Amino acid sequence: MEATSFLHCFFLLFSSLLLLIFIRSWFPLSKPEFLLDCSEYSSWCTSKNRIQAKSGVALQTLKPKPKPIDHLTETPKHPLDPLTIQEINKVRSILSFYPPFLSSLPSIHSLSLDEPEKSTVLNWKRGDNLPTRKASIIAFLNDQSHVLVVDLDDNRVISHRVDPVSGYPILTDEDMSIATKIPLENAEFIGIITSRGVKISDLACISLATGWYGPDEEGRRLIKVQCFSKQGTANFYMRPIEGLTVTVDVDMKEVVKISHTGKDIPIPKATNTDYRYSVQNLNKPLNMKPINPISMEQPLGPSFSVEDGHLVKWANWEFHLKPDSRAGVIISQAKVRDPDSGKLRSVMYKGFPSELFVPYMDPSDAWYFKTYMDAGEYGMGLTAMSLVPLNDCPRNAYYMDGVFAYTDGTPYVRSNMVCVFERYAGEIGWRHSESPASGRSEIREARPKVSLVVRTASSVGNYDYIIDWEFQADGLIRVKVGLSGMLMVKGTKYQNADQVPEEENMSGPLVSENVIGVVHDHFVTFYLDMDIDDADNSFVKVNLVKEETSPDESPRRSYLKAKRHVAKSEKDAQIKLKLYDPSEFHVVNPSKKSKVGNPTGYKVVPAGTAASLLDQNDPPQQRSAFTNNQIWVTPYNRSEEWAGGLLVYQGQGEDTLAVWSERDRPIENKDIVVWYTLGFHHVPCQEDYPIMPTVSSTFDLKPVNFFNNNPILRVAPTVEKDLPSCSANANLA
Repeated sequence: MEATSFLHCFFLLFSSLLLLIFIRSWFPLSKPEFLLDCSEYSSWCTSKNRIQAKSGVALQTLKPKPKPIDHLTETPKHPLDPLTIQEINKVRSILSFYPPFLSSLPSIHSLSLDEPEKSTVLNWKRGDNLPTRKASIIAFLNDQSHVLVVDLDDNRVISHRVDPVSGYPILTDEDMSIATKIPLENAEFIGIITSRGVKISDLACISLATGWYGPDEEGRRLIKVQCFSKQGTANFYMRPIEGLTVTVDVDMKEVVKISHTGKDIPIPKATNTDYRYSVQNLNKPLNMKPINPISMEQPLGPSFSVEDGHLVKWANWEFHLKPDSRAGVIISQAKVRDPDSGKLRSVMYKGFPSELFVPYMDPSDAWYFKTYMDAGEYGMGLTAMSLVPLNDCPRNAYYMDGVFAYTDGTPYVRSNMVCVFERYAGEIGWRHSESPASGRSEIREARPKVSLVVRTASSVGNYDYIIDWEFQADGLIRVKVGLSGMLMVKGTKYQNADQVPEEENMSGPLVSENVIGVVHDHFVTFYLDMDIDDADNSFVKVNLVKEETSPDESPRRSYLKAKRHVAKSEKDAQIKLKLYDPSEFHVVNPSKKSKVGNPTGYKVVPAGTAASLLDQNDPPQQRSAFTNNQIWVTPYNRSEEWAGGLLVYQGQGEDTLAVWSERDRPIENKDIVVWYTLGFHHVPCQEDYPIMPTVSSTFDLKPVNFFNNNPILRVAPTVEKDLPSCSANANLA
């Protein structure tokens, strides 16, 4: 009896608990973080359907937020996972006992995962033991560049090369800090600063890559230092001490040369240069209707998941995501699920921005050398700052940290340097409407286009580069580059364009009083190791050719015909885009066919782009010859990843994509890599001052005969009950 009473009481308690859980799930006492919080902007906000169900689809459940990674205890779970804090510490320990470095540990300029062989990664399956973990190190010691590989399982250095090519490793924060302090100990420099009316306490100096311009600049690491006045503004870039350039030897810690050509050029005023919201004149009328806060709400939480720290799954996509000190972010093993078979199919083994070339168009002594390689000289990941929630990335974004190494080899965490989020901006996935006629019923079908975005933003000095990898459910990958930040400006004596003589050869337009916005370019070259359904692919140029009709054939006189050409070798695949010679550029798997016999493939779809107009014998163009074409195709070689070469700083250009491609290796039905360069010509204008509104351009990787039909045909439409309902406050004008 006692047991029966106990069971009866237990049943009542259990039933009450279930009822309480049920009630709280429908009438929560407090909103979960992922639900819409309109308390500041609306009188009420509810979701009409908290648990969404659609025909043929299982009930969706609210997903818990991914737990933040504990970097102190993190362990790798995938062959491509970045090095952990423990592994970086282990590398430092191994190097400290390595005989060549016993007397002095080298300066660490790059420390990252030495990825396993591609075949090893492709054969690895979740649950298998990880391949041997290795670290790749680029270090500098005793005027020599050292490229090493460390086996972390065997605790030893297994490869060590010294000065493999011309050039030096990425600049470190320590290099740049030393370079800016050296002039402060030089009496001539101090005298010049005083003569220009700038207090030493108001001085802001930056370290600039020198490029390479002949034998006089070889054999030592040089940095150009230029300075600004930060008096009255955080935006010191708008107050240059024009014409003053100090060349320093960063290793000898000495001034090599001082050039001062701007004695008569005033320093621009600080007025209206500060871009921070906190210092704007908030009493000044905005003179525009304010934009109300806006957000894309997800009542059921995000649809994507991040597993094991780096594996992203969303809709029909799955890929590995890794922060990288040089590239910023690397996408690996991108696969899309086939709607017919349900199988994951390979699209891209690896993709990342390989190099950024930024030449300024001013040949004067203070400007000629400004032809930067932002990835190889500064590092897109090393310069990536923490993203700003709700501004850089929307609500419900997932943030990922980068784990990198300081110059002495100790690890540090760059928090929130990558974000992942879903985007819906009112775009249409597909649609069609049919008017009722001849007995036909009216049809109105439309689907929203929701996509998944991986974003990073690098602040390389004055410029900010926002790079998005956008994955769409129809199989398309869109790569977008946005430019913002500050112009690199030149001081001038002119305050108004009317004062400029016609014969004056100015390097750009006036954007403010005493400020020239120097014309410049941006070229971003992407590495795209496409593996369409497998590693062996071919590159096909589909040329649109005008055909003329015979007199009796048709009332038409001409039409276009698509003619396919399979590139046999590297030179055959070097592409310069031409408006009046249109083509499509396909990467296909000749051994995999669709149900109607077409080879499965993806195509590179260029958007707005620009080509370098510099003389190909100009030293900066020799170093950046990878921009001579917009598209290149090379056979896969794990040592050929950086378009500007392994060691870019003061490199001479003998280890670039253009050099590799001249070997003219066969590429038909091979494991191939496509390289695409997105370009911008930038002629500054007043709207770019004091900080630039973001300007963007894109290119696409689009399925072509990859799916048997529209892969999002069966996606459900959105209906009103799926979404929260918000009522705005009354009294809105």
